[in-house]
Amino acid sequence: RVKRLEILSALIAKQIGADEALSKEAAKYVKADLVSETVYEAPDMQGIAGRYLALAEGKDANIAAAIEEHYKPQGPTDAVPTEPVSMAVALAEKIDILTGFWAIDEKPTGSKDPFALRRAALGVIRIVLENSLRLPLKDVFKSARSEFADDPKLLDDLLSFFADRLKVYLRDQGARHDLIDAVFSLGGQDDLLMIVKRVEALSAFLATDDGVNLLAGIKRTENILRIEEKKDKTKYASVVDEALLKMAQEKSLQKAITAVSSQATSLIEMEDFEGAMGELAKLRRPVDAFFDGVIVNDETSEIRLNRLALLASIRDAALGIARFGKIEG
Repeated sequence: RVKRLEILSALIAKQIGADEALSKEAAKYVKADLVSETVYEAPDMQGIAGRYLALAEGKDANIAAAIEEHYKPQGPTDAVPTEPVSMAVALAEKIDILTGFWAIDEKPTGSKDPFALRRAALGVIRIVLENSLRLPLKDVFKSARSEFADDPKLLDDLLSFFADRLKVYLRDQGARHDLIDAVFSLGGQDDLLMIVKRVEALSAFLATDDGVNLLAGIKRTENILRIEEKKDKTKYASVVDEALLKMAQEKSLQKAITAVSSQATSLIEMEDFEGAMGELAKLRRPVDAFFDGVIVNDETSEIRLNRLALLASIRDAALGIARFGKIEG
């Protein structure tokens, strides 16, 4: 296990900007107080005794601190490590445990969690968020255990477990669980810090009139598409033929979607989620005007299909931000 922690600590250290050599060396000694039976009759001294042993041997202060703190946080009110080497080793400790138990299909069930896996996941979440760390979880899971590189379902299942723990954490902070679902369901979301930033931007957007009204318009769009796609047994692509746009409302909507999608995509790439929401808000009036003045299921088949493609463009623009269909209300 220590060998695994050495490799994983160095890898995580590289990701978060900590000293790789110090992190690897710290991981080498984190269990020394256990295997030497120094804390055999005093289990509460695990880590603490290791720190004193390391200092007595003249180890770097960062290594000694990481040995003491690698179990942290041990509960929701326990402090998280804040020094880079300590963070790297503490994250490796928890991720090694989680990926190990997932690899043997030993997971929490109901209220039973004998190996404190929920606490371990919450520890990872708190270390990452409270220190504003960028850590791609999927890559780390794959590096921690070969099973995760070979089995996408295993990878997604552990990430889903983190999503559930993140909901609990954010709900305690006052965030809405449906907004977390709306971001996570986009797929490929494994950067906890960016997920939270998206959720915060989405929450702020939906607190505005534009946000509330646009949400209603997008949900209406998705409902129509779901019904018509089921009827036609197809999924409409957002490829609009401008020559078939006959009414002013659909022309205005197409123009707005083109402009908004381009700007929003650029802002998302720059991780400016608030700015991207602001761009999306510009669709509110064109969407409202479209639904007020245009009949989607036109008698002419090609016009109907073109208008459905226009609705698919709205869906695609929204999917750059979140899956709005997951949002309640």
